[in-house]
Amino acid sequence: MGVKLCAVEGDWQRLDSHFLWPGLGYWVPHDILTERRQATMKYDFTSIIDRHGMDSIAVDGIGHKVWGNEPAAPKEGFDSIPMWVADMNFATCPAIPAAVMERTKHPLYGYFLPRDEYYQSIIHWQTKRNGFAGLKREYIGYENGVHGCVTSAVQTLSAPGDKILLHSPTYVGFRADVEGLGRKSVYSPLKRDEHGVWRMDYEDMDRKLKKYHIHLAIFCSPHNPTGRVWERWELEKAMEVYEANQCLVISDEIWADITYTGSQHIPTLMVSPWAREHTVAVYAPSKTFNLAGLIGSYHIIYNDYLRDRVTVWGDATHYNEMNVLSMHALIGAYSHEGQAWTEELLQVLEGNCKYAYEHIRDHYQGVFAAMPQGTYMLFLDLTDYCKRTGRTLDEVIKAGWDVGVGWQDGRAFNGPCHIRMNLASPLSRIQEAFDRLDNYVFHG
Repeated sequence: MGVKLCAVEGDWQRLDSHFLWPGLGYWVPHDILTERRQATMKYDFTSIIDRHGMDSIAVDGIGHKVWGNEPAAPKEGFDSIPMWVADMNFATCPAIPAAVMERTKHPLYGYFLPRDEYYQSIIHWQTKRNGFAGLKREYIGYENGVHGCVTSAVQTLSAPGDKILLHSPTYVGFRADVEGLGRKSVYSPLKRDEHGVWRMDYEDMDRKLKKYHIHLAIFCSPHNPTGRVWERWELEKAMEVYEANQCLVISDEIWADITYTGSQHIPTLMVSPWAREHTVAVYAPSKTFNLAGLIGSYHIIYNDYLRDRVTVWGDATHYNEMNVLSMHALIGAYSHEGQAWTEELLQVLEGNCKYAYEHIRDHYQGVFAAMPQGTYMLFLDLTDYCKRTGRTLDEVIKAGWDVGVGWQDGRAFNGPCHIRMNLASPLSRIQEAFDRLDNYVFHG
């Protein structure tokens, strides 16, 4: 077939987009393999679950004013495929509702103390999956969402009018966090190398830290929306730049568990002794287990002084109180069953990402997308496509919305001609979305 052997997956030999079917001696497309794998999975990632009327922004927010960047309602004859809000359209790990329901059997839900099991679950999960060393209970603190921790850290580690460094493209919420507190965002653009891989520009980071006298940065690892999982040398170099400029780091690592073949999340805190003492890291089970609606994140801060500074703000405002059911949800998530469920989830998500990436590469001339190394978001660059066709980004986005493809305007993420696409749905829905893009948007 003239394709190069690039991996071996158990008894499945993989060549580009095809796999050798054991015992039969011929090559099959990866989507057929995906279907075979899913058929042998313990957990269900194929059922289409109706979320209408169940308080879902991703579904019920389409066609309504929510955040100002929600998709318009589709035309008659098309249902909506939600591909904008960064949550999943899969049922969560069964261990989570089991843990929550077990707690609800007791009829009292008064003031409570966090269980030691809560902290031990985090320590075990982060040590086993992400390579944390020396993680102790006192380094862990509850947060009502990543944004809560980011804003607490920005509030206490900077002053109004200060400039804060972010990478661009950037998660839209960071800008709101920074500017909503009277600070100013300064962006260091990520650049695509000769292989199309997004990279940090260390010289630009250093130049802007010096030029604007910046002493606080917000870092995203793995990176949303590009899907990069930073390699150790990249993290080491970034931390060297921050250290040289005495710049503290807030590291959003909510996507840490969602990484694909050949990539491994490395905690920023574990990169160097300096990073360990100058980083506020934020985690949550919400992306991995689809728990955003339950609210419950946590910080990991090794340095006593930084930890006191960050926690005092949440304590003073009384906003940062743990929910007893969120606590039990995390314990269920970070269980042995949660580990097994996550491994199956990653197979499904990687298959979805590969399908979407290859389809765009092979069928949409002028549209660029990098294969995600992590997250379940795809960031499409339509610059060349719009130049070639004369269509505007608004026209393309609206054409997708009209046929129920609920993708998201990438300009909110500092992508000037970009679209962000959520791929965390059953493969059949992802395929349906691309069938509609084929027939009505790009080739219609």
